[in-house]
Amino acid sequence: MYDRMQTFTQEELTKLHDASMDLLKNTGIAFNEKEALEIFKKNGFKVEGKTVFMTEKDVRKVLETTPTRFTVTARNPEKSVDIGEDSFVLVPAYGPPFVALANGEERKATMEDYDNFCKLVQTSKPINMNGFMMVEPSDVPAETAHLDMIFSSIVLCDKPFMGSPVSKKGARDCIDMAGMVWGDKEKLKDMPVTVSLINSLSPLQFSEEMAGSLIELARYGQACVIASLIMAGSSGPVTIAGVLALQNAEVLAGVVLSQLVRLGAPVIYGSTSAPMDMKTGGLSIGAPELSMVVSATAQMARFYHLPSRSGGALTDAHVPDAQAALESTMALVTALRNGINFVLHAGGILGSYISASFEKFIIDEETCAMVRKIIQPIEITDDSIDVEMIKQVGIGGQYLTQPKTFQLCRTEFFLPDLGNRASYAGWRDAGRKNIAEVAAEKVNERLASFEKPDIDPKVEADLSEFVRKRKNGE
Repeated sequence: MYDRMQTFTQEELTKLHDASMDLLKNTGIAFNEKEALEIFKKNGFKVEGKTVFMTEKDVRKVLETTPTRFTVTARNPEKSVDIGEDSFVLVPAYGPPFVALANGEERKATMEDYDNFCKLVQTSKPINMNGFMMVEPSDVPAETAHLDMIFSSIVLCDKPFMGSPVSKKGARDCIDMAGMVWGDKEKLKDMPVTVSLINSLSPLQFSEEMAGSLIELARYGQACVIASLIMAGSSGPVTIAGVLALQNAEVLAGVVLSQLVRLGAPVIYGSTSAPMDMKTGGLSIGAPELSMVVSATAQMARFYHLPSRSGGALTDAHVPDAQAALESTMALVTALRNGINFVLHAGGILGSYISASFEKFIIDEETCAMVRKIIQPIEITDDSIDVEMIKQVGIGGQYLTQPKTFQLCRTEFFLPDLGNRASYAGWRDAGRKNIAEVAAEKVNERLASFEKPDIDPKVEADLSEFVRKRKNGE
């Protein structure tokens, strides 16, 4: 396949790999978590203080056990998803503390906002997996917010969901709650039901919370995205090549820890590294360099036979305007065309992760659906070509009234839910609405029509009681 985006040669991939191995062997990587250090020591790794050193042999050995593809089982088995190789998932926004309003204002996110995103994911056609922190609710205690979010993710949506990596205790809570849904948490060890985001702390560190969560999740066979978000020129080198070598070292270190805890624990190679804007000093996720890193990340993941993760509809814009559409589409198209398997932030992100927008979620859905169509293979068969029909119509004929046209008119082409295809007069007479205004109406319609998916009342009651007890310290 021809593509003008750079395809790394084996020599270039190996050079990046060798640079990462040099860093892991000679500089090492800090794990600010006691149990992680004990695990490394137990397995014969050189450890000095909190710094762990790894050899290429260490890395190669664990890569023999990591799955190239795995299934995440949903509460509704019909909605389970595969991740890896040619299979991919689209996942909503993650982490914003604010909600962006249509008028350009921002307000602190609430638990109601989180619930509404769960409802939108449940009713979404292109978004096939729920997130964890679509927004960070400000109206519930931070130390127990993960309990409310996991409860809503399970009860309001029967698609697969992301787990809680906020702390070792938060990861245990997630496993305990998932165990209630699937009958026994021991069953989870051979059945991933969540995917959790484990971020390194660049440069060359893992925090206590992230390392501890990784250990607990891997212990129970739950999938983890091991991700590096380097701000090029600030928390990492100014060159993309340097960023790729650094993030590769960080991701591989996390992969090694996961496999030392449990051989075969599913992991995803992740990144949303992007440049620092040299004028503002802020992270620029709408920059074209982000898409270059996305493409490179997919290639590095394939080099190690690992599933890959990147960001999706990412933008620095603060409202769902033309800038948001431009930047989000560029990143999303790059991710899917280059083979990313876990596309986080596929819907709703604004302002460099600072806010989430319900209207942009709806717009991003349309973009996701369009990109899914773009990468859909064209069927080349005798029936799809239908030479006999073309010969029958002949020179100067028409195809509008052909039986095949009637048969396929509703399914062959992409039909937008938001995009305008009416004439100017039709658009004018319908109220002259821009796409954000149409999206706002769709948000209200979707939330109004939401129907809670079926769940065993006893399971829901048990989950609710678990959350109550944990909040009360019982």
